[in-house]
Amino acid sequence: MPSVCPPVPDNIAATGLAEAMVEQILLKRLYFEGETVGRDLATLLGLQFSLIEPFLDNLKRTQHVMVKRSLGMGSVSSVFALSEHGRQVARDHLETNQYAGQVPVPMDQYAKVVETQRLESNWLTGEMLRDAYRHMVVSDDILSQIGPAVNSGRSFLIYGQPGNGKTYLAEALFNLQSAPIYIPYAVECMGQIIQVFDPIYHQPVDPPPPAEPSALLSLSAAVSEDLTHDPRWVKCKRPFITSGGELTLGMLDLSYNSTSKVYDAPFQMKANNGIYLIDDFGRQKVAPTEVLNRWIVPMERRIDYLSFLTGGKARVPFETFLIFSTNLNPDQLGDEAFLRRIQYKMFLRSPDEQEFANIFAGFAASKKLNHEPELIERYIAKHYRHGKKRRRCQPRDVISHALDIIAFERREYKLTDDVLDHAFESTFLTVNHLED
Repeated sequence: MPSVCPPVPDNIAATGLAEAMVEQILLKRLYFEGETVGRDLATLLGLQFSLIEPFLDNLKRTQHVMVKRSLGMGSVSSVFALSEHGRQVARDHLETNQYAGQVPVPMDQYAKVVETQRLESNWLTGEMLRDAYRHMVVSDDILSQIGPAVNSGRSFLIYGQPGNGKTYLAEALFNLQSAPIYIPYAVECMGQIIQVFDPIYHQPVDPPPPAEPSALLSLSAAVSEDLTHDPRWVKCKRPFITSGGELTLGMLDLSYNSTSKVYDAPFQMKANNGIYLIDDFGRQKVAPTEVLNRWIVPMERRIDYLSFLTGGKARVPFETFLIFSTNLNPDQLGDEAFLRRIQYKMFLRSPDEQEFANIFAGFAASKKLNHEPELIERYIAKHYRHGKKRRRCQPRDVISHALDIIAFERREYKLTDDVLDHAFESTFLTVNHLED
């Protein structure tokens, strides 16, 4: 499935922004840079130089900007700087906000691209899903429950005992191979600027351009302006964002920075066209009913409403696949009508003995740790068949302890019964320790 490519604007009107906003950001950028080559200034603003050249010409006439020197290829190679008057005007604009990055994308343009980047129906195949989970021991029954939920793109609840890999199972969906998307650096709405691109959560897929052998070649490339997409957008892998017990309702709305006077997008907006995992659902600082009530309108209408400090509301597309993961019994989260809002549910059961043995063998193999063929059978019979509950995380935990024991005692790099017994004892609590 091909990516939706935001077209390169060939005039200021195509950017969807008022000329005054573009000029203000240009002045603020020059203020922070000190002096800048015209080509580099255009790159910093995310526009073709031909779009900012008229602004520079006008600012030179009004003596806001001056040319310090030139490499002889016209304005694109000229070094621009603010005059003292221009610096004062830039400082005045900084009182409004300190945003000086790539010029933002209007909310209506952002909404159209997000809608177009929505995954098509029936985009997911069984082969793609199995490939995403190839590093895990996952039964066909589990995949058959995950597949329809992911393919639908609607909400999904995974519940079960702690240690059975609910979070790990959800995070593996980041391995799904799908078309990359475009994420804007920032969005403009009602005169306010919302920063969207976040290097913590967004993973660009295009490598950085190779170093130019000479400044002259770089300038030639700038003159040609052979851009493949609107530079105000970053081509990224579909995002996967996680929030845990620290989540509050305030984190699901716009966050205002009182210093820069710019808003930061909430997690669900940054996760548009991707996945947003609410981990440890029910352990947040607010009741699960309050969290889910926050999602009722977005989940049903694919539209979210975010609040500005001024009292205005931004109408934002909601195209994220919501996953809720919890160790709690669903009855503790809400009543039947409440839980019906979440479209898909999956009870992740504890592994049976064969699956547990396969997980154990797989993790040992990943560590290149040899053992006798019957070792796992003896270990399970001794420690699990008479009371200990099996969890998917336990083979990893016990083998990790075994590796520490082998290293400390300078043993042969091999799993043995006594090493496993020792590792088991150091991994798990003694339930009846008070009787000792």
